[in-house]
Amino acid sequence: MTTNIEKLLGADAKLLEHKCTTIPKETIHAPGPDYVERIYSLSDRPTPVLKSLQSLLSHGRLADTGYMSILPVDQGIEHSAGASFAPNPIYFDPENIVKLALEGGTNAVASTLGVLGAVSRKYAHKIPFILKFNHSELLSYPNTFDQTMYASMKQAYDMGAVAVGATVYFGSTESRRQIWEVSQAFTRAHELGMATILWCYVRNNAFKTAEKDYHVSADLTGQANHLGVTIQADIIKQKLPENNGGYNAIKGLGKTHKLVYEKLTSDNPIDLARYQVANCYMGRAGLINSGGASSGATDLAEAVKTAVINKRAGGMGLISGRKAFQRSMKDGVGILNAIQDVYLDKKVTLA
Repeated sequence: MTTNIEKLLGADAKLLEHKCTTIPKETIHAPGPDYVERIYSLSDRPTPVLKSLQSLLSHGRLADTGYMSILPVDQGIEHSAGASFAPNPIYFDPENIVKLALEGGTNAVASTLGVLGAVSRKYAHKIPFILKFNHSELLSYPNTFDQTMYASMKQAYDMGAVAVGATVYFGSTESRRQIWEVSQAFTRAHELGMATILWCYVRNNAFKTAEKDYHVSADLTGQANHLGVTIQADIIKQKLPENNGGYNAIKGLGKTHKLVYEKLTSDNPIDLARYQVANCYMGRAGLINSGGASSGATDLAEAVKTAVINKRAGGMGLISGRKAFQRSMKDGVGILNAIQDVYLDKKVTLA
């Protein structure tokens, strides 16, 4: 299997040989078949939450490996239904979203109250549901990049969801309100026995300079992760880091330390992602990276590369949507399976 991964990586195949000398792998709480018992069971999570986390980790092609492959489809609200589903209109129908997750062998499907509620009685017992309960929306004019509550934890519980998901735009002027809203919702979700996943996105126009977009810098996304685990997100979803040095480039933004750049990170993407894992309490909360937007012909190679970086950094898996659902179902299944193959390949190890 590794041979095919090497072929897809092409010039990036050197990622398979990288050795992380920044944050040693021995200090990371790496995913594994015993992850719930070894890590989550030591926390104050209620027993039903442990059951829900185990159900997430025990479904699909990656069952009982400690890794996750999740299909997320909330873009109909976040980006608009037209922008999201025009490339393949069958996904206007919520049932096809769930079918893609099932046929793609994913651990779970994450979507909106409307999507999951429309088919819950047919599918909630067949694949774990993750209800994404807050969203931005781009129909308000002028556009406001904020997160609005769209569902309650009781609605998630009643439809049979095993987990809930939310986004906080860390760094935005609205972030403190969002942190409190999501913290309270996560507390209630845990009381009801559901696991929690936080989309830890960095968002502020000041974080993008003429030279770089620091929304994907390791230091800023790492701190967003650290804020996310502070409100007891069980799993953190984060964009793959593409650069570093946001704290240094944006004057007046918080505090950092020179050792973050001199010792704890390097320019290697695995080392940058390792810093994200470190900010998830050294892996005591699982890190899943975003699969990113669909680029067309390069999607397969990009998805495999992202999976290799995440796995070798100590992450828990990938959450990939547009690369899968903005093409035929057969090709979407192929993308999801290729991602899963990276986590199933024992030769792709912790760096």
